[in-house]
Amino acid sequence: MWWGVGAALIANLLYSVGFVLEKRALGGLPALSAGRPVRVVVTLVTSPLWLVGALALAAGFAAQLVVYRTLPIAAAQGIFVSGLVLLLLLSSAVLGERPTGRERHALGAVLVALLMVVASVRERDEVVGGEAPWGLVLAVSVPTLAAGVALYAQVERRARRRHRVPTNGIGYGVAVGLLYGVSSLAVKGAAGRLTDGGAGEVARALLGSPYPYLLLFTAVAGLVMSQTALQRCRASLIVPVCTTVTALFTAVVGTPVFGERLPDDPLPLFLRVAGTALALSVLLAMPRHDPPSPARAARRRDRTCPPPNSEDPHGHRRDPAAHPGLPPRQGAAHPAPGPGRAL
Repeated sequence: MWWGVGAALIANLLYSVGFVLEKRALGGLPALSAGRPVRVVVTLVTSPLWLVGALALAAGFAAQLVVYRTLPIAAAQGIFVSGLVLLLLLSSAVLGERPTGRERHALGAVLVALLMVVASVRERDEVVGGEAPWGLVLAVSVPTLAAGVALYAQVERRARRRHRVPTNGIGYGVAVGLLYGVSSLAVKGAAGRLTDGGAGEVARALLGSPYPYLLLFTAVAGLVMSQTALQRCRASLIVPVCTTVTALFTAVVGTPVFGERLPDDPLPLFLRVAGTALALSVLLAMPRHDPPSPARAARRRDRTCPPPNSEDPHGHRRDPAAHPGLPPRQGAAHPAPGPGRAL
């Protein structure tokens, strides 16, 4: 079991470094569009810094295979999400990103929730599943992939609106997290087929299952969607949201699919269920939009506040500086003489 914990910590380091390097590289690349996947891939592979980040993520994926062979799904996801602390430190130091106070509190609550999940693991009582019915895997995976792609397309349509409120990437993170949740199930299934037989036997076992094809789809679609979203949004927010969705989906769905059971003791059972519910509720309560920048707020005030000496809807001139501080309906202290008024 401790081999799995060590591999999970190494995977956390590799994933955090990989995401930060990719985000740094994306800042110097032309604008990406998920509607042009070939152009996205061609643009990405021309960046040496991005390729280094991609290699770090690939090494993290290899470490993840070791994790799923030695740890139950719920424990593995809890350790993976604890790596968000490292990601936030790196994104602050390297990218200069500063999360808001509400986001810091929300991410802290997510870490507490997933530490509760890790605390619920009892090594002597855990069962590491290996095989799962293919029909059940596909029945869970295909609708989830469709939901992730549909959500991403909906967020893209909203992002193209002219007078939209700027999004902070929550929708992007949830959509990509669903794809990576299916990818985690496929990694779990593929890890169970890495037997001690020869290379030919392992290859036949893998190619005869749905796992490599799910991995291929999630790798290509996830690459285009995640990199487009990462270029537009803060890594310190979109990656934690994506990771949380992936962890919750994999733990909640993967546990019964692969035959891993919940704890029998009341305390571990409470910790696992309550931690999952807390992380999900925090995710749903997070704001969907960034606060407007000072320049954007100034432009909005300019549109809504009429300039001095402008005309009202009835054609009369406004003079907001006239008679300051006077009560309503009170005129000037010394009204100008009119016709018929004695001097």
